[in-house]
Amino acid sequence: MDFRLINAPLFHTLSHMVDSLEEDSNNKTNNIPTKTYVRDAKAMAATPADIKEYPNSYLFIIDMPGLKSGDIRVQVEDDNVLVISGEREREEEKEGVKFVRMERRVGKFMRKFVLPENVEIEKISAVCKDGVLSVSVEKLPPPQPKKPKTIQVKVA
Repeated sequence: MDFRLINAPLFHTLSHMVDSLEEDSNNKTNNIPTKTYVRDAKAMAATPADIKEYPNSYLFIIDMPGLKSGDIRVQVEDDNVLVISGEREREEEKEGVKFVRMERRVGKFMRKFVLPENVEIEKISAVCKDGVLSVSVEKLPPPQPKKPKTIQVKVA
């Protein structure tokens, strides 16, 4: 079998169609992961990220070449899970043009990160510049040490 065909656009489209049909017709009572779950797991594994810790923040850096800001979603779930997701669409085929090789990844991408307790959820910001997404998560200021309270002793 010629494995180059696996990356062909037609094979990719047919694979998604078969997956959808199988999921619709399968009985959901078994404990086998669905094809959608497996596909999402692959999307997570195929989206590498760098995380930096600064004194006052965390910075998540993910390469997103060719994506517009509207193609990317940054959300917080369950008050402590940062979810970065989106989808890269396959470009439309034009008549007379065929792919000789397809290596760039298309389809869904997603990453989930459990945030530490010391972050300010309301102060998360995201910027996509030159194909690189930077998500900044500010830390809460460290708690101030409590000063001892002096109680005045009264003369009875």
